[in-house]
Amino acid sequence: MVSPTGWSKNEIADSLKFPLTLSFPFITMNCKHTLTVFTPAYNRAHTIGRTYESLCRQTCKDFEWLVVDDGSKDNTRELVEGWIAEKIIPIRYIYQENQGMHGAHNTAYRNITTELNVCIDSDDYMPNNAVEKIVTFWKEHGSEKYAGIVGLDIISSGKVIGDTLDNLPNAIHFYEQPIKGDKKLVLRTDLAKQYPEYPIFKGERYVGLGYKYQLMDQDYTWLVLNEPLVVVEYQEDGSSYNMFNQWWKNPRGFAFIHNNDLLYVHNPKRRFTVATHYVSHCIRAGQWSKIFTSHAPLLTTLCIPSGIALYIYTWYRVKRKKKWNI
Repeated sequence: MVSPTGWSKNEIADSLKFPLTLSFPFITMNCKHTLTVFTPAYNRAHTIGRTYESLCRQTCKDFEWLVVDDGSKDNTRELVEGWIAEKIIPIRYIYQENQGMHGAHNTAYRNITTELNVCIDSDDYMPNNAVEKIVTFWKEHGSEKYAGIVGLDIISSGKVIGDTLDNLPNAIHFYEQPIKGDKKLVLRTDLAKQYPEYPIFKGERYVGLGYKYQLMDQDYTWLVLNEPLVVVEYQEDGSSYNMFNQWWKNPRGFAFIHNNDLLYVHNPKRRFTVATHYVSHCIRAGQWSKIFTSHAPLLTTLCIPSGIALYIYTWYRVKRKKKWNI
């Protein structure tokens, strides 16, 4: 099992150094469940109700809901505490100071006790039979050979995002497949705990979630379930709509991810792209020396010109957005 970072311990702030305020209102049910649906939430009081309502409609109740409130300033806490009091579904609530999506995932994995877990974002929701499909499928086909399940993301119209999974084998190494579009991963909790946590870089709030999944993918395959497990809606203030801004604000997090990718990405064109991004983020982080100590130092050195060009273009896009408020 590989746990590469490319960064010194002093450069990665241990997540435990960030003070956490944990709140555990009572669990509405004490029975053991198969699945935890966990939801990282940051100022999503206006959308998380839809997530909750979809969980209340589930045809299978073999799950609990874990909400990790990543420092919300709105009334997320009050909403969740009201739902806990309703006792319709089992809910746990944890509050922490803001660390970003990946920090909320770290906290979730530390606290999940069920066999499986799946992340449903606070602006997304589950089809009514999604839990039933996950639990039934895993009980029929799951074993220690697999990292978990890969299923489909859809939009509210029912359209699949990107490719379907109908032409794939029953089990796959997900990151070796040329699959287009976001897909929903259901993880074995013991493996989620076993593999390294996402690093927390002080002052930054983003590290790609694919890091942990990619490490798991080196050692295990994923069962393929060609069924929709989540309905997604991308928010204008979400990361999908603000990637240039994310690059600018979180260069060490992105450099970390791209350096890790250099270990596993073998397609020449894709490796060039990854190396270019790595160089750009190192420049933004003011860490030129890391260009020459990456997991592919010759390649990243050769990509300095393209990395500089990407850095300039990113700067232009960020400044243009601020100037024109777009």
